[in-house]
Amino acid sequence: MLRTRFFVAPLLAFAPVLATPAFAQTDEAAPTATVAEAATANPDLATLAKAMTAAGVTETLNGAGPFTIFAPTDAAFAAVPQPMTDYLMDPANKDVLTQVLTYHVVPGKVTADDLYKKIKAGGGTAKLTTVEGQELSFSEVQGNIKVDGTQGSSGYITTQNLAQANGVVHVLNGVLIPNLTPPSDEPAADATAAAPTEATPAG
Repeated sequence: MLRTRFFVAPLLAFAPVLATPAFAQTDEAAPTATVAEAATANPDLATLAKAMTAAGVTETLNGAGPFTIFAPTDAAFAAVPQPMTDYLMDPANKDVLTQVLTYHVVPGKVTADDLYKKIKAGGGTAKLTTVEGQELSFSEVQGNIKVDGTQGSSGYITTQNLAQANGVVHVLNGVLIPNLTPPSDEPAADATAAAPTEATPAG
C-alpha cells in the first residue's frame, strides 16, 4: 500500500507556558455516559463527535471497553490545515479518518496519574500502543503531560481524568497524526502544510 505523510500544525496556546498545569479535575460520582457520549455532549468536542460519526467509530466507543481517549478540542481541529481537513472528511477517505481517530484511543483505562508514573518509570518518556496500532509518546513538560504522535504532531492534556462508564477522556489541545495509509494506490490529495509547529501547554 502506498503510504503518504501529512503534516499538521497543532494548536498553539494563547497564553505563556505555565510552570504548573491548569487542569480541570472531575468528581468521583459514578458516571453513566460512555466515552463517545461524553465527546458528543461536550461543546468543545463537537468536531471530534462529528468526525467519529463520519468514521463510524461511535458504536465501538459506546461498547464495553474500557477505552482511554485523548480528545482534541474544536480549536485543535481548527488549527489543522484546511486541505488536510477536507481530505479526512471526504467520505472516500473514511478509512484514513478512522486511522486518525483510533490513533487517539488507547485500550484500557489510563489516568493522568498512570501516565505520570509511566513517564517517571521510563526515564522521562512513556509509550502506549493505540487502537490504531501505532504508538504515542508521553512526556512531562513543566508539570504538563505532552502527547506526541508522528510527523511532528503533538498536544498537551488540558483537562484530565474525565471518567466515563467505559473508560476515561483526556482533553487535548492538538490533533495527533499517525503514518497514514490512503484507501487506494491513487495519490492522496495535496494535504501538505508548512512544517508542524510545536504545541504548547494551554493556560
